Amino acid sequence: MKVSAAPFPDTSFLCSLYRADVYSRRADARMKRLDGPLPASSFVLLEFRQSIRLQIRLHQRDATKGFGAAEGHAMLKLVRADLAAGVLGVVAVDWADVQHITETLSAKYTESAGHRLLDILHVATAIHLGLSEFLTFDTLQQTLAEAEGLAVTS
Repeated sequence: MKVSAAPFPDTSFLCSLYRADVYSRRADARMKRLDGPLPASSFVLLEFRQSIRLQIRLHQRDATKGFGAAEGHAMLKLVRADLAAGVLGVVAVDWADVQHITETLSAKYTESAGHRLLDILHVATAIHLGLSEFLTFDTLQQTLAEAEGLAVTS
């Protein structure tokens, strides 16, 4: 999959894309401007799916938290359908290179700004892929992406 001009999403963007929230309109609008599939690493998709499953579990234990199984399973089904239809595209990633970039970013920013590993990993993946735009609704991750010269759509 060619990704040179495409943006790279984090999990917060995918959450807003597949579940109605305060950022969903912005996520939908950005998707409409895409020229081709939205590139996603296998890892960001794994984190997204894991977060859905965790929200289902939280809701099962306490109905005031997370969301129900029907909604979560519908989200998972939509992701599978979008992958099959080419709305989302899984990009090939050299994980050794991403890990090296992640370590560099961690050493550069974590002590001063408190970035989480998975957030750094997603920004590192975008850098590794040579992309110039990062999609996030997470303000701390936005700060990191911008510090590394990525344009952020939030």
